[in-house]
Amino acid sequence: MEVTEVAQYLWISGWAERNAGNISVNINDLVDDNFKIDLENYNNFKLEKNFPSLANMIFFVTGTGKRMRDLARRPLKNALIIKLDDTGSSYWIISHRKDEKNFLPTSELPTHLAIHEKFVQTGSKNKVVMHAHINELVALTHIEEFTNGEALNRILFSMHPETIIFIPKGIGFVEYTTTGSVEIAEKTLKLVDKYDVILWEKHGVFAVGEDVLSTFDMIDMIAKAAKIYLMIRWAGYQPKGISEEELKALGAVTIKLRKMVNMEI
Repeated sequence: MEVTEVAQYLWISGWAERNAGNISVNINDLVDDNFKIDLENYNNFKLEKNFPSLANMIFFVTGTGKRMRDLARRPLKNALIIKLDDTGSSYWIISHRKDEKNFLPTSELPTHLAIHEKFVQTGSKNKVVMHAHINELVALTHIEEFTNGEALNRILFSMHPETIIFIPKGIGFVEYTTTGSVEIAEKTLKLVDKYDVILWEKHGVFAVGEDVLSTFDMIDMIAKAAKIYLMIRWAGYQPKGISEEELKALGAVTIKLRKMVNMEI
């Protein structure tokens, strides 16, 4: 299962300390049309906000307080399958019956569901939302000059040529906002049409994609660009970076290169 594979990568990379990080996947298309379940046997929870476009949909969601290292070994002991009601105002945990030991979805669920609803409304192919605490990217947002999206994108694109090739949209930026709040969900939602990767200041990264592995790949690539920058600074030098002219030349071959690996721009 791709989720368990990526959970292991996040843990080994040091991007999911303790219970940090969360993943959700819209698995509605994977559920048979004849699937039926007696919902009276499962716990129902009210949502703070309604998501009518997600009515009756089913999602795989990591659990609150759960660790990525444990998710990699025992998925359904550390993640849940939830089903929204017919108004999108509450959900059932259908992976665990009422009489079984239960736990709740990630505290970032409002943000995840808001993004998934946006995908459904716009007809997007994206099914995955992933959040992780990428050390190098969080570190950059503690530096005054990188507390805005323009400066972040300029430095990240200039550190490694494949950043602009595979993440041509760049990275969105959300100023520090309380985690798990409706406010941070709303700020993130405003950027998700424009960016596939969004950085929360002093917190972590949100990325979206069509599948779990490709979503992780974007995070991994941007983390590498940030790490290269910091390594050069740690060595006592100011990085030269790829010039604007060189970046334009890379942009000209981006479409060709992405088609070669069966990707769409």
